[in-house]
Amino acid sequence: MIPNGTHELFADPDGIAQAANLLRQGQLVAFPTETVYGLGGDARNGEAVARIYAAKGRPSFNPLIAHVASVDAAKRFVTWSDQAQVLADAFWPGPLTLVLPLRADHQVSSLVTAGLDTLAVRVPAHPTAHAILEAFDGPVAAPSANPSGQISPTTADHVRAGLDGRIAAIMNDGPCGVGLESTIVGLAGEPTLLRPGGVALEEIESTLNTRLHLHQTGDLLTAPGQLLSHYAPDAPVRLNADATQGDEVLLGFGSVPCDLNLSAKGNLVEAAANLFAALHQLNTTGRPIAVSPIPDHGLGAAINDRLRRAAAPRDR
Repeated sequence: MIPNGTHELFADPDGIAQAANLLRQGQLVAFPTETVYGLGGDARNGEAVARIYAAKGRPSFNPLIAHVASVDAAKRFVTWSDQAQVLADAFWPGPLTLVLPLRADHQVSSLVTAGLDTLAVRVPAHPTAHAILEAFDGPVAAPSANPSGQISPTTADHVRAGLDGRIAAIMNDGPCGVGLESTIVGLAGEPTLLRPGGVALEEIESTLNTRLHLHQTGDLLTAPGQLLSHYAPDAPVRLNADATQGDEVLLGFGSVPCDLNLSAKGNLVEAAANLFAALHQLNTTGRPIAVSPIPDHGLGAAINDRLRRAAAPRDR
């Protein structure tokens, strides 16, 4: 437990300075990005990174993303490439993570990389996240700020519900806009989609002018979010449901009768932004959750990826 509990910070100059100072001290600070709230610790400080794993109850073989303030900052830790530059020009700052070979002089804790010779890096677009990274002037390892395997947080209240008393501070700056974690692309070899997310596969392939390989279930974990069971509510989740069964509540999409709708207009951007908040809300009912079919293209592919992992069998 954290002495005196978890503090609430706000997105003003004093709050930004406090967050950066806590990170320098090896403490953990949850902060908003445009995707979800992240649980930040100094990526060069092994003890700080160990605290991230402990606070989340996260398996240490599951690597973390290092958040940085700019392309130049990323180049301090990874070997850059022409393809990385093309994607960074198109999508950074934003919800895209690149996995690249580590530089020999990287100084990043091996706990961040889970012992791999690659590092996942991202420049977030959220102004508060960017301000913290600028003030801290270093790489911040920041998985989603929730207990491992459970629903990702898109508000400060979600973070406090899962991690209160286990981290130093929460930077409260409202709900996250994208609502899905970043897309992860591996560039250590042939370009590979390691995790779908806030940037659609089709956009990345069009930008690179090439097809991406797809990470297969059962392959070596090379990026966050690849565990089969992840993003899961307490109750069972059933997908592609046209109607409820038994005591289920229905999470709808499009013009359907339901208990809660991701997007009554059938808008995938709106649905992505609402996904985790909706799962949090329905999880409070204690009832099984059925989910309407979601189109499997664009952001729908990322939504379906999260829903499949939420519905996967797990041992709790």
